Amino acid sequence: MNPIKRAFLKTPLGYLEINGTERGISKIEFLNFRVRINRVPASLKPCVEQLKEYFQGKRHSFSIDLDLSGSSFQLNVWNELINIPYGTTISYLELARRVGDIKAFRAVGGANGANPVVIVVPCHRVIGIDGKLVGYGGGIKRKKWLLELEHAFSQRDLFYGKS
Repeated sequence: MNPIKRAFLKTPLGYLEINGTERGISKIEFLNFRVRINRVPASLKPCVEQLKEYFQGKRHSFSIDLDLSGSSFQLNVWNELINIPYGTTISYLELARRVGDIKAFRAVGGANGANPVVIVVPCHRVIGIDGKLVGYGGGIKRKKWLLELEHAFSQRDLFYGKS
């Protein structure tokens, strides 16, 4: 049995709950309430430190182990999300193309929405084909903030105009 450890991180967007085992991070999610920050377990310290660096604008990619559970389709989608570079966005249709089935854009949207590890698996970088910010479990305001942090709008504005 590999026990789950838990840590919390206060960010500009509220608190994050980070769960993981010795194998890697299994969940990062936004909380809509305050929590008391306790000691960070040693196995979660690299993740907490890298997330702090990300929010400070100093980190553009993550080098932490993940311990994700999902269907093979979900894992395929989440692995493809990791390949979206910092500061760029793609559409759900493009993500479906990248996972090999352009007709599966709704299923890709469902897998994207079920992503258990926000930010590290950057589901916020997937937008509507018309450039609109749609579908983010943490809320559209958080998605917009993350994309602004990454300067993703400057890339998008070349094609869709300013929002």
